[in-house]
Amino acid sequence: MSKDFDIQKHILVPKHIKLSKEETRELLEKYNISLKQLPSISSKDPAIKSLDTEIGEVIKVIRKNEKGESNYYRVVVYG
Repeated sequence: MSKDFDIQKHILVPKHIKLSKEETRELLEKYNISLKQLPSISSKDPAIKSLDTEIGEVIKVIRKNEKGESNYYRVVVYG
């Protein structure tokens, strides 16, 4: 596979966005949860490599569906 391939532009890969600390705080307060309660995403996941993430940061995954879009949230973990 070419090193010039951008996985973020692939039709089957949903959009991934790194949340700011403020956005993360608001998300956790809105749902009254902690980071440990969010599903995880590996720091080595190809879909987030270009986002320059750190362990403990939250990623918003925007998936398209028949009704529009749905948001999912993942916390970055090692591995």
